[in-house]
Amino acid sequence: MATHVKAGIIGLGRLGSRHARHLVEKIQGVDLIAACALDDEQLKWAHDDLGVANTYKDYREMIDKEAIDAVFIVAPTPFHPEMTIYAMNAGLNVFCEKPLGLDLEEVNKMATVIKQHPKQIFQSGFMRRYDESYRYAKKLVDEGKIGKIIYMRGYGIDPISGMESFTKFATEADSGGIFVDMNIHDVDLIRWFTKQEPVQAYGLTSNIAAPELQKIGEFETGVAQLKMDGGVIATLIGGRHAAHGNQVELEIMGSNGWLRVGEHPDLNRVTVFSENGVTKPSLQSFGERFDNAFTDEVQDFIHNVDRGTQPEVTVEDGIKALKIAKACQQSADKGELVNINL
Repeated sequence: MATHVKAGIIGLGRLGSRHARHLVEKIQGVDLIAACALDDEQLKWAHDDLGVANTYKDYREMIDKEAIDAVFIVAPTPFHPEMTIYAMNAGLNVFCEKPLGLDLEEVNKMATVIKQHPKQIFQSGFMRRYDESYRYAKKLVDEGKIGKIIYMRGYGIDPISGMESFTKFATEADSGGIFVDMNIHDVDLIRWFTKQEPVQAYGLTSNIAAPELQKIGEFETGVAQLKMDGGVIATLIGGRHAAHGNQVELEIMGSNGWLRVGEHPDLNRVTVFSENGVTKPSLQSFGERFDNAFTDEVQDFIHNVDRGTQPEVTVEDGIKALKIAKACQQSADKGELVNINL
């Protein structure tokens, strides 16, 4: 890589702090020189532990003052469009975590601004496309190893231990609903694997495992069926009640074979024989499961900035995933089948 990309980051929460640490410790060709967050402790951590030179509470001030080439947006979802628009208009390359936003009108304005700056790089954070297991499964599908895809099923279920944290988050901000918050990656994978677009969605939700969420207008479990334009049927399952850990699974049923990615959320290859029986430690967070994928997607973004090449994942992919997830939520809210027009 010819030069070092100077970068800033907006948001130092659970995912933002992971990205920040990766940028400092793992990613080649980048210098993280500025960070923005509202929390004083997070900013102190970035400065003291990561060595980030300058910290800010106002993202506009950071963008205006710092001589950066790129910005990583890992702030709460509703702010993604305005932050991206400001950064793109300031001449910066932008990596924006998914979802692109919650309001489709704002997201469409964001897409318009991105298209007005074709020489700047915009990349959305669909990191599962960078995961080795999913990439291997995609290769097998593309090579016809399991025949034609008939059915797909995507699980995204958080551990029960995260319920308190989620409740606090959803009380303070709009999560977008169970499908946008939990299943947007599955939506993207279904489009990626099948090369088809959904035409209908039917969604159902419940709060059996967490009735307290009803007070804040959230659901603990969501299940949606998608009918794709090429005939594939897909099921999305999102939840927050996994007692054993973090369950992220994808099943692909083909006419000549099946694939399952992440069927068992094993932390490692150790099997424990004890008074508790025969057990295997489980992954407890999406961060543990996709740490390498998060690193690889950010490294790809830095390479793209350095080379001036646009990423494989486009803003259109982000918009379509958001529309599909919202259609699933709309169906669940109305109790009726929803037609999807992308």
